[in-house]
Amino acid sequence: MPTFTALTTLPGKAQAHALGEAMDRLTPEPTGVGVFEMEDGSGLWEVGGYFTESPDTAGLALLATMHGAQPFAVSELPETDWVAKVRRELAPVRAGRFFVYGSHDADKVPEDCVPLLIEAAMAFGTGHHGTTLGCLRALDRLDNQGIRCDRVADIGCGTAVLAMAAARIWPGTPIASDIDPVAVEVAEANLTANGMAGRLTCVEAAGFDHPILQDGAPYGLIFANILMGPLIHLAPDIATHLAPGGHAVLSGLLVEQAETVQAAYTDQGLTLAHREDIGEWTTLTLARAE
Repeated sequence: MPTFTALTTLPGKAQAHALGEAMDRLTPEPTGVGVFEMEDGSGLWEVGGYFTESPDTAGLALLATMHGAQPFAVSELPETDWVAKVRRELAPVRAGRFFVYGSHDADKVPEDCVPLLIEAAMAFGTGHHGTTLGCLRALDRLDNQGIRCDRVADIGCGTAVLAMAAARIWPGTPIASDIDPVAVEVAEANLTANGMAGRLTCVEAAGFDHPILQDGAPYGLIFANILMGPLIHLAPDIATHLAPGGHAVLSGLLVEQAETVQAAYTDQGLTLAHREDIGEWTTLTLARAE
């Protein structure tokens, strides 16, 4: 079945969402419409639709004019097995002692590493992105400093690669949570694939809003690899659930967003222990006083 995309950009959140809503009323209808703020600092928003039939280009042109957007770029996508493509193109990643790989690279796992098998899937967190890589390096750094935690929470866990990494090197049973039920299913599948069934507890939750997360506090280490807005919103909860002397590893941040997020946690009494920039992404390691 062919897939068509129609993409445009325009300034302003309100205008972008209004255009996205208008696209839903086109004939033929799109199978999905996305509205995203571009991460290049331009202030522009991208609006895109997916169609299983060739879209109404005249209707798209009219909508672009009405909403002050650039002309839509309409493309037909080739039929692609995206998971197979990702598997071919994602090379294994070394992050300190951790080695993240897919089953197609099982023969490349070195002996002097902590292996983590993560297949290409719908959930975020294969280790290739600068945010996941930064979090794994932060964990490696903390362990090298002699820090050991038997209570670890991975908030917004995606594939649960961070919680699994902690479970590989520290005692206890980390708790991995995500607001997306698909991510929770992927996390549980990854546990089985890594022979770690029972080594993590996976729950569906927004932030710390789950009895298991509440009962597991206080935590010696909290991962939150999400986005700037949710990180700022979670600052009081993360500080509250962090044990004295504990650490929070935060990512999902563009370099230019790091100071704003750091300030939100400074206001909660946490101090910066380490910052690492990888490309355009930043990972912050924050500490709570003893």
